[in-house]
Amino acid sequence: MEEFRMARAFSPATIVRLILPSILLIPVWLVMIAVIPDRHRLDLVLIAAGATVSLAAVRSVRWRQLSAATVARLSPEGVEMQDWYGSRVRLAWDDVEGVAVVDSRIPSPRTITRDGRVAVRTGARECVGLAGWGTYDIPPNAPAWLSAHRARLPIDPASGLRRITIPLGAIDPQWEFGSMGEAVRHHRPDLLQAKAGSLPA
Repeated sequence: MEEFRMARAFSPATIVRLILPSILLIPVWLVMIAVIPDRHRLDLVLIAAGATVSLAAVRSVRWRQLSAATVARLSPEGVEMQDWYGSRVRLAWDDVEGVAVVDSRIPSPRTITRDGRVAVRTGARECVGLAGWGTYDIPPNAPAWLSAHRARLPIDPASGLRRITIPLGAIDPQWEFGSMGEAVRHHRPDLLQAKAGSLPA
């Protein structure tokens, strides 16, 4: 079994995503400062600066935790991914239908060619991954939104497998051209012969 973790935990797109909420607070603080009496403005400025820095720090720590816990594993049986929430998706090689642009909770900094057009996906929550029919396990204490997301996935009545995607691009935006791509070619050489694009629903 080969295990892959995030090659680059931080990218320009990631940094922008982390600090953007803090930047958006600045106009709010400016309005509040403008209506506060002069003798209290310095206190409010210090509070605003501290809150802005604290928010950015909290988001940075959570991002590091998310990055460290996100791992993809490729074995002779198939491919799986585990994330910070404790969820685990698995695809047997025979059940992988193709390479596609898939949704991810982790933004990808790469540019993706899709449907014959070039779409710049910097920071977008999409990346290139694998799609097919597999299993999706979540822990008993999973957040409600994660349980709801799994419940919405189509289920194949014949096999009981769910329609899932594995966002390998969350691990490495250029995975097709690296060691992960070589591992995929070893088990399913047909998957990377065609250009990555959308799969039919």
